[in-house]
Amino acid sequence: MRRILLAVSLSLLGGTSWAQQPSVLGTWLTASGKAQVRIEPCADPKGGPICGFVVGLIQPRGPDGVVVAPEVATDFRNTDPTLRSRKVLGMPLIWGFKKSTEPNAFEDGQIYNGENGKVYSANISLQPDGKLRLRGYVGSPMFGETQLWTRVN
Repeated sequence: MRRILLAVSLSLLGGTSWAQQPSVLGTWLTASGKAQVRIEPCADPKGGPICGFVVGLIQPRGPDGVVVAPEVATDFRNTDPTLRSRKVLGMPLIWGFKKSTEPNAFEDGQIYNGENGKVYSANISLQPDGKLRLRGYVGSPMFGETQLWTRVN
């Protein structure tokens, strides 16, 4: 009986030590519910400490408004005509951030809005409730829009 209690106690302690600290890293469902974005350390340090890429799409539509398979969805709304044929899956969405003085917060980055094909300045922070707060703006954060994303994993 003692061995069982000891084993259970050790497994509980082990689970606590392996618990992850809250972080902006992970996969998030966008506020629109149309895409999943993975935020991870940037592969190239020039991109900043975090980068985000589209890893999932929910009922994407083509230029004609008809639902298409996620693997064939393209960035047809992009303001740059040379990028309109690129695949949405794997597309960069978040880059260029600087670490803020606040924990789990990043500022002065860029976020691409695939729904209108434009790039905005942005700030990102992890909220106490576990949601990801993104503030996209033009010029000043005062002139922008805030979205809350939900963690997928």
